[in-house]
Amino acid sequence: LIDNFTSVIGRALTRTFYPVLQQAIGFGSAFEGWTARGEEVVYHVLIPLSPPLGHTFHLERDNDQQKPGRNFRVRVDLECSCPREHPGVNLLCFLHHPDVVRRRTQQPNLLDSLCTGLFLDVQKIVLWFCALVRASWRCLPQSRSWHLVLLASTRSCNLRLNNDQESFLIKVLFGVRRHTSDIFITSRPRGAQTPSVMWPETYAVAETKFFRHMARQAPQDSSHIKCLQLLACVLAHKDFSIHSVKTIIMRLLNTIPVSRWHRRYFLLQLSDALEQLRLSLEEKHLEHFILGNRRLPEEIRLPQDVRRAKPPNLFHGLVQNPAAHSQAMQAY
Repeated sequence: LIDNFTSVIGRALTRTFYPVLQQAIGFGSAFEGWTARGEEVVYHVLIPLSPPLGHTFHLERDNDQQKPGRNFRVRVDLECSCPREHPGVNLLCFLHHPDVVRRRTQQPNLLDSLCTGLFLDVQKIVLWFCALVRASWRCLPQSRSWHLVLLASTRSCNLRLNNDQESFLIKVLFGVRRHTSDIFITSRPRGAQTPSVMWPETYAVAETKFFRHMARQAPQDSSHIKCLQLLACVLAHKDFSIHSVKTIIMRLLNTIPVSRWHRRYFLLQLSDALEQLRLSLEEKHLEHFILGNRRLPEEIRLPQDVRRAKPPNLFHGLVQNPAAHSQAMQAY
């Protein structure tokens, strides 16, 4: 469905100076084969953006230590399209002749349309894409059998699809790939007041790629997804972070031989995961799985600064809050 949207929208954007929509990437639990029981399945999809003709993207790291995680801004620069030996000669060069280009093409450049100042604006991107979805929906074959509702959001385009038998939700995020890696900066919010020009770094695509890699390596009746599913269901009701449970399973998958994930070892692996959770809670320490991990499969591509980073402690909040630590130990 999302590929159909990007295909139709991509044709409509030909000869414009809006971002180029790349092939959508599914990530998260729905694409990894598990979900917390009782929760609605949400299909998370990332659409990578690349700069249009005459523009370049430059990622600038935000070094504000008061903000959680690693965050970036996407600076948009106009690019010279003149012959190297004759700068300024090309009248369709946005850098040297922006007014001429606007007049001839009747199209704004990206700085005029979807940026705040020099930086790509998440909220403007979302509004722009949602408008394109509304305009292109009737061109898709799915429109004949599904009803589409766009749900309000400032940092994602949320699509609710219904028919007489079923209903499901797609959350579309936007991002820029870091180099040629599996790491993206995305429109996913980080906290309630994420600035519109802030693009947090995400590792979710790399995590989903890791699960797909392990699915190919593990026995056909491997129990790792069943183990994750059960723990997510049980511990979610005790207010444990599902991502911390997922992190423990990923760490065990990366250290225990894949043959030991056969279903006959299910109770053993479940016990190992619970024991690892207990130790991590006691020590108030659980390292991030992707950041700083130099033992990932080769097919998972990381930028050098991500590979060499010091892994953050996912349980840092327990160090700072003794009451929360006591509550977590009691819940366990």
